[in-house]
Amino acid sequence: KSCKSKLSDIMAVQPKKTNSRSSSKKTPLKKKRRSKKSKHSNFKKSILIVLGVFVMISMVAFGYFLGKQDSVTTSAPVAKLKKSEKKQKKRVEKPAEHMIKKPERSVLLVENNNSGKKPIAPLEKEEKPAAKGTAKVYVKHLSGKPKLIIIIDDVSNRRQLKSIQALHMKITPSIFPPSERSMKSHLLAKGLKHYMIHLPMESGSKQFNTQYKTLKTSFSDAEIIARAKELRRLFPTARYINNHTGSVFTNDYRGMLTLYGALKKEGFMFVDSRTIATTKVPKITKYFGDAYVYRNIFIDNVHNVKTIHKQLRKAVNIAKKKGYAIAIGHPHSTTMKALSQAKEILKEVELIYIDNLMTI
Repeated sequence: KSCKSKLSDIMAVQPKKTNSRSSSKKTPLKKKRRSKKSKHSNFKKSILIVLGVFVMISMVAFGYFLGKQDSVTTSAPVAKLKKSEKKQKKRVEKPAEHMIKKPERSVLLVENNNSGKKPIAPLEKEEKPAAKGTAKVYVKHLSGKPKLIIIIDDVSNRRQLKSIQALHMKITPSIFPPSERSMKSHLLAKGLKHYMIHLPMESGSKQFNTQYKTLKTSFSDAEIIARAKELRRLFPTARYINNHTGSVFTNDYRGMLTLYGALKKEGFMFVDSRTIATTKVPKITKYFGDAYVYRNIFIDNVHNVKTIHKQLRKAVNIAKKKGYAIAIGHPHSTTMKALSQAKEILKEVELIYIDNLMTI
């Protein structure tokens, strides 16, 4: 008994052994659970923040949309009014435009315009051919051969005219109106049966534009019309006019339309020297129902006999294909020499004056 009691006393005094494994297992599990709970709560917070931001953006966007709708609804009546005003404008202007499209109307406006403003004339894109259609070019049937017209530009003195006449060929001199070269150049036409006027017109070169009374696109209609009337007084028997330079002026639809109408009124026919590929003369002649007469080739851009002969051969070939051709040269001594030696080249064509060129 005493032994048993002692043993029980010892057992009672000693502390109870704890299970170290179970305690070590319990603590990490609690930490994991706590971390999971904190992560879950953080996730919820982030979702709430994102939802809040999305709601705010949606509200701002919705407010902007409402404001835009209000502005559209307030401006809609004004737009409708503008459209109706445009329709009314078109209805009012339509009869006037219909009258303007007639060539006779255009010429009349050019003739009576003393205000210095541009005449009422069709825009280039509105241009339409005359009702009878565009006229065609034909030549007097002097023979069955193709016809070649050679024009010599820049004639301003008696010496140049005599060098052309000395060739004893049917060549048309184109005479300058009075200018710094000769203020009496128009007198060269006195007694001539076959000649034309070489009219200085605005080009892209300032040097050429300084020539006396060069027609410019900046001129008023009154100035252009006055120039056409002056040419008729200076050259009472002239029928044909071609341009000296003129790459800028012939490319200006409004200015060229005014000039063409004024020249036509004075009894002139305009021959386009084609100093620029985009010349508006073809469209203007079509508008008036006239034939488009133009230069096919320059023969002496290079002052060399062989080159001039080469260009003459090209002119002959054009005449063969087309029935006639217009070649332009200048009163250089080399050009005169080349022409005097070109009989063999020109035997396949018939040389004619510009006056033998007709239109129907």
